[in-house]
Amino acid sequence: MTEPNSYSGIPLKAFYRPEDSAADDNTPEAYARHLNDPGAFPFTRGNRVNNSAWIQRELSGEGDPVRSNEQFQYLLSHGQTGIDVIGDAPTMSWMDPDHPLSRHAVGTQGVSVCTADDYRALYHNLPLDKISVSNSLPAPFAIAGLFLTAREAGVDPRVLRGSVVQFVLYGEDCSYAVNLPLPLRLRLACDSIMFCSREMPRFHSFLEDTYYISEAGLDAVEEMAMGFVEIRYVVRELLRRGVDIDSFAPRIAFLVNCRMDLFEEIAKIRASRRLFARMMQEEFGAQDPRSLSIVVSSHTSGLCLTAQQPFNNIARGALQALALALAGVQAVEISAFDEAYRTPSPESHLVGLRTQQVIQRETNVNQVTDPLGGSYFMESLTDQIEARIEQMVDEIERAGDPGRLADDGWFKGIFINAMERYARGVDTGTVPKVGVNTLQLPPEQDTLLKDVAERKIEPCHDRIAALAAHRVNRPQAPCHAALAALQAAARDPEADLMGPIVAAMEAGATMGEMVGIMRRVYGMPYDPFNMVQAPIPAEG
Repeated sequence: MTEPNSYSGIPLKAFYRPEDSAADDNTPEAYARHLNDPGAFPFTRGNRVNNSAWIQRELSGEGDPVRSNEQFQYLLSHGQTGIDVIGDAPTMSWMDPDHPLSRHAVGTQGVSVCTADDYRALYHNLPLDKISVSNSLPAPFAIAGLFLTAREAGVDPRVLRGSVVQFVLYGEDCSYAVNLPLPLRLRLACDSIMFCSREMPRFHSFLEDTYYISEAGLDAVEEMAMGFVEIRYVVRELLRRGVDIDSFAPRIAFLVNCRMDLFEEIAKIRASRRLFARMMQEEFGAQDPRSLSIVVSSHTSGLCLTAQQPFNNIARGALQALALALAGVQAVEISAFDEAYRTPSPESHLVGLRTQQVIQRETNVNQVTDPLGGSYFMESLTDQIEARIEQMVDEIERAGDPGRLADDGWFKGIFINAMERYARGVDTGTVPKVGVNTLQLPPEQDTLLKDVAERKIEPCHDRIAALAAHRVNRPQAPCHAALAALQAAARDPEADLMGPIVAAMEAGATMGEMVGIMRRVYGMPYDPFNMVQAPIPAEG
């Protein structure tokens, strides 16, 4: 008989004893060193004692900014306590909607945004000083757009809360290719982090999004190991620049995945909090307690969800959200039951939000912090995951500089192997999928919720005409002058890029124009597909 393993391959025993955990001597000293109380170093059990009110949000964004704003207003009216916005495929590829390759995808997988006016419409009438705004959008432009919108609305940017994802090492291999050289991606990440530390100090400008990389099929250990590698890479660059660790480390956060292996996902989060605290204190010399206590939010796994029997996805999302509540995360997003078909419908948005609200208000699971702490099994699993994450981080960094590894395509091999492993598991049944490889229904019976899930989202072609009008009607001289200033800043390796990006966006420049100008300075074509002309000439 095959011995059971966790999804990450950790052998599971039939039961656990005190000696299975590293903290088995039961002394106060061992407890303080290994676990400690919630809110105390090394934060294994959470970064605060009471986590009864996590931020509830559902991933939003569809069509143009006005339609997406309506989604936000709908969810907030039903009790959502923060917003999370994702861009469509062109936006996430740092392309404008009128690019010839964007046409058939505009607004179909998220919101289309590329100008300051778009951000004004996206956040129109939202209480930006009272809610958190989480962005899965291109970081420099999401920050600039939120900064400008808040300032114009009379909201002090220093009170803005939320986060933005930084894509540095892995985006080209497992997400949207932005066709920017790694040195420029790293520079933009560091400049935007430094900008927020000055101008938006409550905003988490460095959200390490391990969700998107793990949806390629990575297991929990691989997910967090690669997340730590990217954090360490960016932190070292900021320290090389002379930035004080405590000026930005409190604003680093994790957005982790949550799969169906309930106990492993809880242990992963506990292990990652402990690893982060020790890394920041012992390796990077952080002194501020906030630099040691990382905020963790989570998006439940879309890869776990199925097109077959989509009603099963409601149960999957509920179980994953329960795991996150038990793990004590600060914010939760549940992948919608129609995830396999489309961006969330109003019905699936509400089901996801109500699922969170039922868990928070009716189950009492949030009244005790880290309720599984001290379980022989949970502590053993946390220890083993922590050790495996550390081992993989060491193996990757021993293989070479992470930036060079990324440029050489080394990480792509990890993603390809993970995708193949996951597909094999589903095909062979070693990764059970109710409705897919077990307990199937014939198509004529598999109809529940299909009418909702299969509603088609048409491309938002009006965006193309609107952007053409914007380019004609904007003041041309100030816009071109701002783009020229950005170009000059990009040529100076010591110059900050965020100031010129904010100025250019305010002057009417589009994201695609700003990206192309910077791309060209770094020796690449303005448009990597040679289909769009630059608005200003190259210098020299």
